[in-house]
Amino acid sequence: MTDTSGRAARRQRHWDRQAGNYDRQMAAWDRKVFGDSREWACSRASGTVLEVAVGTGLNLPHYPAGATITGIDLSDGMLDVARRRAADIGREVTLRQGDAQALPFADASFDTVVCTFGLCAVPDADAAIDEMVRVLRPGGRLILVDHVGFSAWPLRAVLWLLERVTIPLAGEHFLRRPYRTVVARGLEVTQRERFKLGFVERLVARRG
Repeated sequence: MTDTSGRAARRQRHWDRQAGNYDRQMAAWDRKVFGDSREWACSRASGTVLEVAVGTGLNLPHYPAGATITGIDLSDGMLDVARRRAADIGREVTLRQGDAQALPFADASFDTVVCTFGLCAVPDADAAIDEMVRVLRPGGRLILVDHVGFSAWPLRAVLWLLERVTIPLAGEHFLRRPYRTVVARGLEVTQRERFKLGFVERLVARRG
């Protein structure tokens, strides 16, 4: 496991504490910054789908009816909210606790892997992407959406300063570029968009 057990436990407690307020916090981000990114990501998923860092299940209403969804998250508190959401919308979903950096699934288990706004809070994002690729079947799709560094360097400098606070406090990164890791792993990027001055990036990549 990439993370030490003590550090993972602290991360888990942090997100357990956030579970009750998470939906309200994300509603403002979705409305003002992320736009239709959840619908965008989920509409491109099909077959057996793994959502990494499923959180409170905000994406669950947006998946196609025919998709079989498994969600994993480090936080039991978040998963409790996701289970209630799944029951409320009548969606059968398998939800389990686990770490994105060491996914508890066999190689080539899923047709699609989705992660929205989760890699920013994983200590080793490259390891998490490696795990997502590992559990994808050949020809499967990796769908990622996250906030990344702005296109303009003065704005990136502001984010660098912000990270001096957010990383120690909540493990939140603002300058990561998952696209580069995906390309380096040999996946074919079939769709890619950046908007809000480059702050939001979303992509679909295919495993060969």
